[in-house]
Amino acid sequence: MAEPTGPIEVGAALRALRRQADLSQRELARRSGVPKSTLARIEADPAADPKLRTVERLVRAAGGELAVGVRTADQRSTDGEPGDGELGAVTVLPFVPHDGRRDEGGRRYPAHLDVREVRTLKDWPGAWWGHWYVPPEQWPARVPERTYDLHRGRRDERRVRERARAVVSFRRVTEGVPDGCWRFVAQLPGGELVGELRAHERSEDLLLGEDLGDRREMVLDGVLVAPQLRFLGIGRRLLQLLGEGMDGAGIQTVRVVADIGGAGFLIACGYQVEAGRPTALRFDRRPASGG
Repeated sequence: MAEPTGPIEVGAALRALRRQADLSQRELARRSGVPKSTLARIEADPAADPKLRTVERLVRAAGGELAVGVRTADQRSTDGEPGDGELGAVTVLPFVPHDGRRDEGGRRYPAHLDVREVRTLKDWPGAWWGHWYVPPEQWPARVPERTYDLHRGRRDERRVRERARAVVSFRRVTEGVPDGCWRFVAQLPGGELVGELRAHERSEDLLLGEDLGDRREMVLDGVLVAPQLRFLGIGRRLLQLLGEGMDGAGIQTVRVVADIGGAGFLIACGYQVEAGRPTALRFDRRPASGG
């Protein structure tokens, strides 16, 4: 016999579905034709017993499908695979991560939003004055313990960044790369390139004009990260991979010339500023005159 399962938490399932569809209760009620008060009662009361037709309308309006079936042990084939009579694979939505939190009035936060802790003023969209230096006792508004973004564009951007942080992978590329040149990339599961580091080796013998026993050093050509995914640690990880590769190759020094923004990033990663003022030069090749 199949193992017994607990009752279906319809309210929690609807909240998870609304979160995936990025819909508020008001929006889902308008799409489904179910009164908002009915939807709020189903989500708030674990003991609520809504009609199957009502649940189906809500699920379909949120982009889901309601499937009902019975699983029995004799519907499995001899090799343990699902038989013809067993239900197919069902996509299980992750529940709302902040579902257990309540606001100061004891109310559940909107399921389709992303509630996060306010640790600094930058975490709170309402702190438009957060870039000023203002002592806490002089803040023009009270900073809440938790916050979320009502702006859908910012919400989507934040979710894209969170997903990318979890699934991005790194590797060194050797195909088509000349000897002495190094290339590391950061990619999403579909192969989309979101970060790249390029560097090349050079001989300190040629640089200093002395025979140092063929000592080599690395020159960092550049680190690029997709603008929408910056400040997630992708560039720092690429630099770490370069350092690990240098350790394996016996190379101890890496040099780089960077602008102000890039210099700050490299200093934060452990690089040191060297004395010197390189001169920027430019040469434009112009076409010969018609004569």
